[in-house]
Amino acid sequence: MNQRISGILTPNITPVDAKGRVDEDTLRAYVDWLIERGVDGIYPNGSTGEFVRFSPQERRHIAQIVIDQAAGRVPVLAGAAEANTRETIEACEAYAAMGARAVAIVAPFYYRLSSEGVYAYFREIADAVSIDVTVYNIPLFASPIDVDTVIRLASECPRVIGIKDSSGDVPNMIRMIAAIRPMRDDFSFLTGWDTVLTPMLLVGADGGTNATSGVVPELTRAIHRACVAGDYATAVQLQYQLVPLFDTMISLGEFPAGFRAGARSRGWDLGSGRVTLSATQQEAVRRSQDQIDAMIRRVTDDSSDHQTRQASLPSETIESIVESVIRQLQVTRDEAR
Repeated sequence: MNQRISGILTPNITPVDAKGRVDEDTLRAYVDWLIERGVDGIYPNGSTGEFVRFSPQERRHIAQIVIDQAAGRVPVLAGAAEANTRETIEACEAYAAMGARAVAIVAPFYYRLSSEGVYAYFREIADAVSIDVTVYNIPLFASPIDVDTVIRLASECPRVIGIKDSSGDVPNMIRMIAAIRPMRDDFSFLTGWDTVLTPMLLVGADGGTNATSGVVPELTRAIHRACVAGDYATAVQLQYQLVPLFDTMISLGEFPAGFRAGARSRGWDLGSGRVTLSATQQEAVRRSQDQIDAMIRRVTDDSSDHQTRQASLPSETIESIVESVIRQLQVTRDEAR
């Protein structure tokens, strides 16, 4: 039985040069920087990496660079979503040959499928590939993967070894963990929605694939490690630093322009990406850069150990949040029994 995928896996921004081409040298250096700052894995070709804005050949090139540069130091979860089942299977096999730990596959997008159609899509892929699969639920952009479908896939498909959930729905995460964990101890639960990283970890998720980890990997790592250690009060304090930074970056320009601005605050010029910004948007990004710089300075420590500063919340606020989530988890587990 495989060990669960866990920790913080960074959905890396894809660096591009002035002509919009993949900047391989910068990508390699960026991967090193992320690993040096303690991320637990890299996730190329995710939403933050703008996978739909690159060609299939470019996506393979990006994954190969990341896998090669990671060199086994951390696992690579490669985004393998393509336009149809056949091409997705081909991408999965390509990433398996490159040495990816697993692939992440978003549910079919553009055409909204029923739950049965989503099940059939993942079942066909899982039965055909030679690499482990995590299903990627992001209902904002793709057909939703409901709880019953995830349970069904987990029970019937050994190759489906986890879910990356970007819905932010904590109760549904609880329902999945309560149903799947007893039958599949190898199944990983990852959250892709940064605003609920701490609540998701508190109710039993194994980690996160969070866009902010590509900007402040020290902060997301500290949240994960605090939860693993049972130091939920610290995790909640750190979460209160993460949310305003995430809100600022995700609302700036066109996604992920704000995260590229965040990377600039850390000294990384990763280019402008492949989405056109209007003159008004470009000016807004420029005006917001100082604000983002200041926010990132507040949540990162420039000392050699890169320790994260803690925000100050009233202890009773922290305790009430922690106790509320624990009560919700306990009720759900009792009902599952």
